Amino acid sequence: MDIVNLRIDLIDEDTEQPRYQFDDEALQELMNSIGELGLLSPIKVRTTPNGRYKIIYGNRRFKACTMLGLATIPCIVSSVTDETEIYLEQIAENLTREGFSPIEEAEAFHKMLNDPRFSCSVKFLSGKLGKPENYIKNKLELLKFGNAVKKLIVAGSEIRKDKLTEEQLLPLKDLPMEYRDTLALTFARDETPVPDIKRIAKLFKDPGVSDGLKSKLLYKSGYELLETWSTFEHNRKERAKREKERAEAEEAARLEAEEAAKLEAEGVAARRNADEATAQGADSASAAASSAADPLLAPLPEVPQVAAQSAGEPSGSGAAAKRGQSPVALVEQEIARLLGTLPTAAALEGDDLPALDSLRYDQLANLGDDVDRLIAEFEQQLAEWRKVRAAIGTRLS
Repeated sequence: MDIVNLRIDLIDEDTEQPRYQFDDEALQELMNSIGELGLLSPIKVRTTPNGRYKIIYGNRRFKACTMLGLATIPCIVSSVTDETEIYLEQIAENLTREGFSPIEEAEAFHKMLNDPRFSCSVKFLSGKLGKPENYIKNKLELLKFGNAVKKLIVAGSEIRKDKLTEEQLLPLKDLPMEYRDTLALTFARDETPVPDIKRIAKLFKDPGVSDGLKSKLLYKSGYELLETWSTFEHNRKERAKREKERAEAEEAARLEAEEAAKLEAEGVAARRNADEATAQGADSASAAASSAADPLLAPLPEVPQVAAQSAGEPSGSGAAAKRGQSPVALVEQEIARLLGTLPTAAALEGDDLPALDSLRYDQLANLGDDVDRLIAEFEQQLAEWRKVRAAIGTRLS
C-alpha cells in the first residue's frame, strides 16, 4: 500500500460520504495533535476523470490539515471505481471512528437500501459490514423521528441532559408521531432513564387509555409521567384482581346452582317413585277387592301335584297309610276339590268378565300378568293330571 503526499488543493471532499457531522471541539483537538505530531494516519482518495482526487475516507483529517494551512497531505490512492464498494468502505471506516453518530449510520444504511445505485438488502449489508441484521434495523428505526429529535441523538449509552441515546429512543419508535417526538424531547430535557421510558411507553401504547388523556399527559414532565404510569399500573392490577374474584364468584355460584338443581331433580324423582309406589299399592288393593268378588280374578288355591303330600311329609303310600287313607282315595279327593273350584263355562262369558276398556294401562298389564300365571299353573296341573291319566290308561290296557 503506497502512501503519497498530494497537494491539498487537488483534493475534493465527498459530499455524499456517510459522515457529515463534525464536533468543533474534537476537530480542534485533532488540529492540535496534527500540529504537534503530524498526521499519523493517511487519508484515502480515488482519482476522478478531471485529474483531481476525491476523498473516500478521512474528511475530518483533511479539514484539520486545511485549517492548519498545510500544502500537502499523506494519501492512499485507490483504484476502485465501483460506487457500491466505495460507499461500503466509507461506512466501514467510519464505524471504527469515534464520533460517527447513530443518525449518520442510519442514513448511510437507508441510502444503501433505497438508492437505485446500490439497492442492497439488510442481509447483504450485514455480511459486508460484519454487523447483525438487528443492529442495522434498529438504526433505521431512528429515522422515524423528526429533525428536532435527530439533532439530539448521540452515540453511546450515557444519559446526558438535552441528548438522546439510541436506547432511550427505541421504546418510542412504534408510537404515533404526535406522541413520539414530544415525549423524546421531554426525556432528553429530564434525563429520563431507559427503564422509566419503557414503562411510560407502555402507557401510551395501551388502548385502554383514551387519546384525549394521552394528549394531556404530553404536558407532564418525565417524573410526572412515571407517577402516572405507576398509578395506572396499580389500578390495572386492582381491576384485574376484582375481575378475577368476580369470575371466581360467578363460577362458584354456577357450581352451587348446578348442585342444587341436581339435588332438586333427585328429590323430584324420589317423590315420583313414591307416588308411583303408592298408586300401585292402591291398584293392588283394588284388584284384590275385585278378585274377591269375581271368581275369575280370585287367586287360585294351591294345587298339590299328583301323589303330593302335606308339607314336610314324605311321599308314597307309606305316608297315606299313616293318615289312614289310600292313594286312590287321595287322588279322588283332590279331583273332587279341583272340580269344585273351577268355574263353569257359563261363568266365563262376557257379562261376567271385567270391563277391560275401563282399565288403565298399568291395570291391564297387571291383569295380563295374572292371567299368564293362571294359565301356567293350569298347564302345569294339566301336565301332572295327564301323567295320572296315562298311568290309568296303561293299567286299563
